[in-house]
Amino acid sequence: MKKAWVVALAMSCLIGAVAQAASPQPAAPDEKAVADAYIYLLGRVLVIRQEHIDRNGQNFAFNTIKYNPLGSADFVNPNFDVAYFEAWLAVDDRTPVLLEIPEIKGRYYTAQILDEWGEVIVNINDRTFPSKPYGKFALVKPGFVGSIPVDAARIELHSSKAKMLGRVEIKGDPEGAVRFQQQFKVTALGTPLIVPPPAITMFENTDLIGANIFDDVDARLSSALDVAPNAAEMQQKVRAVAAYVASGKDARAAVDAQLRGIIAQFKEDALTKTTTYRNHWLCANTGGNYGANYRLRTAANYAGIWANTPGEVVYFIGTRDADEQPLNGSNSYVMHFPADKLPASVADAYWSVILVGVPDFHVVPNSLKRYNFNDHSQLEKEADGSLKIAIGPKSVFGVPESNWLPSAEGKPFSLTFRTYVPKETARKCQWTPPPVTQAK
Repeated sequence: MKKAWVVALAMSCLIGAVAQAASPQPAAPDEKAVADAYIYLLGRVLVIRQEHIDRNGQNFAFNTIKYNPLGSADFVNPNFDVAYFEAWLAVDDRTPVLLEIPEIKGRYYTAQILDEWGEVIVNINDRTFPSKPYGKFALVKPGFVGSIPVDAARIELHSSKAKMLGRVEIKGDPEGAVRFQQQFKVTALGTPLIVPPPAITMFENTDLIGANIFDDVDARLSSALDVAPNAAEMQQKVRAVAAYVASGKDARAAVDAQLRGIIAQFKEDALTKTTTYRNHWLCANTGGNYGANYRLRTAANYAGIWANTPGEVVYFIGTRDADEQPLNGSNSYVMHFPADKLPASVADAYWSVILVGVPDFHVVPNSLKRYNFNDHSQLEKEADGSLKIAIGPKSVFGVPESNWLPSAEGKPFSLTFRTYVPKETARKCQWTPPPVTQAK
């Protein structure tokens, strides 16, 4: 009996060994496959990172609005032109969330709601919701069959979580903007089950995540629906690369080596090649909803997470001067807007320009605490009606000091130019800011 048991065990081990030997090892993906998979997945992982950051913030709670003080600067590519507020929303099969929006007239406002890939679900304002620009809105999980208040408009999210960003234009009236900001309310109509975000190794933009992005990919991909039309094929690419990475130390090391060049190229392309590049500015006129363009989505999540749709805003990103050299905080530059191409001419709401450091995309500290200009800034025009804006470590000769944005010596920087409710010429990238020209 014992002999038979030993023979059976030996046969079982032999069969297992033969099966393992016969099991095909994953094929090594080429560099393009690795790049495609990495850049696609990075878009989701950047949002996961942001959720971890937000959840670790002081007094964080789901379905609770954080009313940011005016001038808050401690986040990526901040917007100083508005009273800003944000919230992570969480729903489940039985629990909707009620969003209440006050009636606002005569100034720009929006409640922007995005999914867990950075895709805009909706902007609620007087342009997109003319039949109900304010009041109550019930945000529900897809397929929700419960009841909602009779006076609430139903909006289906893409999954059980969403991010809301709210903006109320200051428009020279900070007290009024804050008063409206505080009237936006969020209330969960029950206690939803909230699933933690997938675990990731935290990282900075200066040192993006490597091959370990491909660990536990099923948890990362299944944690939120991707509405992109090519999601299935891209997720299959991710799983193929993940299988290869998991096949052994040599495979992981090979992918990590490939990623060094891929990441460097992604950082270079993110602000110059992901969409229309004209007059030394990247014209981001396809943000918020990206279709199959996952590269643009990931670039947006990397450089300024929670981008909005072009009907709300067109972003112009400047990282190169008129000679196509990277913008350097040690140099002095001038942007000269002709009188017939002033920024106010292409925005029905307002315009602004902000200087941020690269690659963290946070504002650059300076003694003036001056980080941006907008259509309410006290900028001096030239005698001919044109406008000059200077950028540099000190004021630039020939440009009023009131028109100077300070930069940091020796530090690279980027300019983000926003046109809110842009006119067609901006939406089509026919208008751009003037080149950033080095002052000689």
